Amino acid sequence: MSFFISQAHAQATTQQPGAGGAIFQIVFLVGLFALFYFIAIRPQRKRQKEHAEMVAALAKGDEVVTTSGILGKVVKVEEDFVVLKVADNVELKFQKMSVHAVLPKGTLKSV
Repeated sequence: MSFFISQAHAQATTQQPGAGGAIFQIVFLVGLFALFYFIAIRPQRKRQKEHAEMVAALAKGDEVVTTSGILGKVVKVEEDFVVLKVADNVELKFQKMSVHAVLPKGTLKSV
């Protein structure tokens, strides 16, 4: 029986692993977050900024496409809304943020 007790004491005096492993885990998590930031967060913020600038620059006469795919010409620009002429005698009111892109002049005539 004393043979087993001496083995237990011998195991308790060995060096504990993990001091280097904890530093590696922290460095790994920081590196993973940095990678995620440069791959996902940064490009998305850039696209959001470009879209906000495009929406702020909307003016009467611009030809646009909405996120739902409706093509139209801007007739009236309000604070949060834009009125699009999509056909003769047909005007629709959209939120400014639903405008997906501004098209080159003359696009509606070619479609």
